[in-house]
Amino acid sequence: MAVFPWHSRNRNYKAEFASCRLEAVPLEFGDYHPLKPITVTESKTKKVSRKGSTSSTSSSSSSSVVDPLSSVLDGTDPLSMFAASADPASLAATTDNSRKKRDRDDNSIVGSDFEPWASKRGEILARYTTTEKLSINLFMGSEKGKAGTAISAMSEKVRTRLEELDDFEEGSQKELLNLTQQDYVNRIEELNQSLKDAWASDQKVKALKIVIQCSKLLSDTSVIQFYPSKFVLITDILDTFGKLVYERIFSMCMDNHSILPDHFSPENVNDTAKETCLNWFFKIASIRELIPRFYVEASILKCNKFLSKTGISECLPRLTCMVRGIGDPLVSVYARAYLCRALLTEMMERCKKLANNALLLNSVMSAFRAEFIATRSMDFIGMIKECDESGFPKHLLFRSLGLNLALANPPESDRLQILNEAWKVITKLKNPQDYINCAEVWVEYTCKHFTKREVNTVLADVIKHMTPDRAFEDSYPQLQSIIKKVIAHFHDFSVLFSVEKFLPFLDMFQKESVRVEVCKCIMEVFIKHQQEPTKDPVILNALLHICKTMHDSVNALTLEDEKRMLAYLINGFIKMVSFGRDFEQQLSFYVEARSMFSNLEPVLVQLIHACVAYCFITIPSLVGIFTRLNLYLHSGQVALANQCLSQADAFFKAAISLVPEVPKMINIDGKMRPSESFLLEFLCNFFSTLLIVPDHPEHGVLFLVRELLNVIQDYTWEDNSDEKIRIYTCVLHLLSAMSQETYLYHVDKVDSNDSLYGGDSKFLAENNKLCETVMAQILEHLKTLAKDEALKRQSSLGLSFFNSILAHGDLRSNRLNQLSVNLWHLAQRHGCADTRTMVKTLEYIKKRSKHPDMGHLTDLALRLPLQTRT
Repeated sequence: MAVFPWHSRNRNYKAEFASCRLEAVPLEFGDYHPLKPITVTESKTKKVSRKGSTSSTSSSSSSSVVDPLSSVLDGTDPLSMFAASADPASLAATTDNSRKKRDRDDNSIVGSDFEPWASKRGEILARYTTTEKLSINLFMGSEKGKAGTAISAMSEKVRTRLEELDDFEEGSQKELLNLTQQDYVNRIEELNQSLKDAWASDQKVKALKIVIQCSKLLSDTSVIQFYPSKFVLITDILDTFGKLVYERIFSMCMDNHSILPDHFSPENVNDTAKETCLNWFFKIASIRELIPRFYVEASILKCNKFLSKTGISECLPRLTCMVRGIGDPLVSVYARAYLCRALLTEMMERCKKLANNALLLNSVMSAFRAEFIATRSMDFIGMIKECDESGFPKHLLFRSLGLNLALANPPESDRLQILNEAWKVITKLKNPQDYINCAEVWVEYTCKHFTKREVNTVLADVIKHMTPDRAFEDSYPQLQSIIKKVIAHFHDFSVLFSVEKFLPFLDMFQKESVRVEVCKCIMEVFIKHQQEPTKDPVILNALLHICKTMHDSVNALTLEDEKRMLAYLINGFIKMVSFGRDFEQQLSFYVEARSMFSNLEPVLVQLIHACVAYCFITIPSLVGIFTRLNLYLHSGQVALANQCLSQADAFFKAAISLVPEVPKMINIDGKMRPSESFLLEFLCNFFSTLLIVPDHPEHGVLFLVRELLNVIQDYTWEDNSDEKIRIYTCVLHLLSAMSQETYLYHVDKVDSNDSLYGGDSKFLAENNKLCETVMAQILEHLKTLAKDEALKRQSSLGLSFFNSILAHGDLRSNRLNQLSVNLWHLAQRHGCADTRTMVKTLEYIKKRSKHPDMGHLTDLALRLPLQTRT
């Protein structure tokens, strides 16, 4: 292939900048700004008479932001309305007036801050949902077919009566299958309404049948994720039935239009009401199946008040024993839950009256809301003091109380007294495990409501109890929890490290893995909450020790994820250290940090950016190939900016020598990817730097560019890759820029080749020879693409090379002009070129030809025909 001589176009960068700059348009800056919200201003004017003028106007304005979406929708959001209407929680949260009244009665006993069942009910229905199909199987028998048989025996009549109780309606059987969740809810609501209708029409037996059949549904656990919601729906029916029975008996106690007082005794109840009450209990006791018999009796358990003062207490052990007969553990647990809910107020009274009530008291503190417990902290402390130590240890009760106080705040006036009362018991514990289990909970309460003095006292007490016999070795989880709670409340590390016993507390973590985890927790909090750089020696010494502990844990078996995490934490600390203008101190800190954290590559990368002085000896120890390449380039640029020319040359030579080591595939975020695109990006950045690097007086003209071209030529590229030619095109751009009289950019106080050679003819001749060599490589590659499968690539590369010649070459040279015409035809050959791109390019050439000194482009444009596809 013939060699085409290269002639670079002379560039006047200042004139090109001026021609490309946008035309300046005067703009009056006032209140207008394109990013300001649209406002509507209402102006009110009034005339004010002044001397020497007929009138003047003063205005007052008020602006309001107009939201076009809200104005169109009249403030309504149809999506939100739809979501609200479709929300199962909102559908299930509807309650009748009777339930609200009973909730108010319960609140009067347990307190207004006790979480009502209505709110908990809605949460359960919203949380436990399913997409599976559900079924309701209600068995209803008939006695009409047995009418021909004479039943005279008393036992047969009793059997028939019991069978009626197990039926829902005579002569029918209902089995509803493949119900959606909403259909199921609707059907249960219909049964609830049927219960009320039957009761209102004086069909008491039918109402009882409905309750019995619904209770049987609780034995079905086929769709287990929906069972909590089913429990809520069915117990709604049971609650309705229990209320109806209670109000029925209560109304029978009215004599001469007087009703029973709120706190009545069985002596106030007349015989008719008592007989009716007993009759209901006898009916329920006749139910043959265990589950419906238990639930129905539990629903009317409060009716025992009409019969005896101790009726509920006497029934409770029997009902508890009945639950033991339920085989399914899930059904059994929910049966106990219903019994507890039905007897909530009785449980609270029992806690106060019983002397040995520790187990029950612990259950109450574990189950009730934290706000409820915290508000009555002193009451619970009083009950804990009166408990018998032998039945249930008091320290466990204080632990349960502390768990609640960590979630909710007690009255401010009681906080110190609560801590004193609790710690009196905790500090007397002899068993280290009992002690630490309690202390762990109360540390959070102390940090939350008190100062570092009280926290220091608590930490000292923990050290005192856990140090003998190395008891801390068996309690690392609890000790870790204490540290996390302390640092969660003390974000000012100058205050934290001034706590005298904090660092001695850290010394108890003797196991390396645990100690590292604790150090990681501390550093995470520091990075998250430290807003300003620090040079506090107390903080620096403590955190250096902590970071050193993390770093020294790294070994050959440490996972890469763990290394990245540790490096991130250490780097976060290094970034937050600043000594201001004291560069000597800053450098001394970096030197110390490098000596301490030499095993973590990302930390070394951070130190390289912070301290260029150690770059050259540290970069080779890194593993990532592109990390090393980019750091060599970055370090060389910094050295060049600081007039360290020999150091800059060393960095650039090291980068060039490293290019052959670039593998074909590299690991990016755990995936293997081709490296050529990354290499192209790096080399383009490198070329931009080489423009301003002055030649070394002992190494010849453009020695760095020549070395880099040799490396690129010897590098093994992929067979179907064009990246090598794209790199050569970038080299052509670089050499063209190097031949200019004045370069596009410079480094302050560094003389580049334009100043050193001053447009010397020998330098320009060497430059043009390199350009011809690069052009020959590009054209040779284009020739190899003359195959059917590569024609599109040939067209694209040909047009790209044409544009490069157009931008950087002097087309007044006949041979270079002819080469550009040949490339134009090559790009359009075989119909692979984009017509729109070709048209735009030709229009650009015609536009350029009108500029001064660009008249030769007019002839070129006439020689560039446009071909169309047929």
